[in-house]
Amino acid sequence: MVSVKTPLLFVASVILAVIGFFVASLILGEGSTSIEKSMFAVGVILNAVLIFILSSITKTTASAASTSVTSSAISNDDDHDDESDEDVSTLYVGNLPYRANEQIVKEHFETFGYVRSVRLMKDKRTGKRKGFGFVEVSAQQADSMIDKLNDSEFQERTIKVRPAKDKVA
Repeated sequence: MVSVKTPLLFVASVILAVIGFFVASLILGEGSTSIEKSMFAVGVILNAVLIFILSSITKTTASAASTSVTSSAISNDDDHDDESDEDVSTLYVGNLPYRANEQIVKEHFETFGYVRSVRLMKDKRTGKRKGFGFVEVSAQQADSMIDKLNDSEFQERTIKVRPAKDKVA
């Protein structure tokens, strides 16, 4: 994949090569050959390319890490292979205690039916939980779970459980 940075890297490399050639002339003196000067310029270019590659790797790793902080999920696809995507409903769960994690919420909801996955939302900047999330459950059991869990006590908090609204893109 070619990005805007690629032509800029090329231009920067050419500029560095020219500067490197002139610096090599000054450092190596008038008695040095053009091959020595060229080798010095090539070294400068290789350093620039290496710095670019390392910065790209660092940015890619950082963006992947920030994506994983946004939300985390626990999935249960292996235990229930006969459930298809059509048989799954997503429930919004609000007023969750901040100390609750995906596994605890999953275990609580599983006492009332099949749970496919749990996603608790986190603040992108701080990584702290926001107190709400989404639980994917069996479509046949969704209404029953809402009736039993909405306004129920969970870790000293009264949780809200409703059908999740479709995400508008």
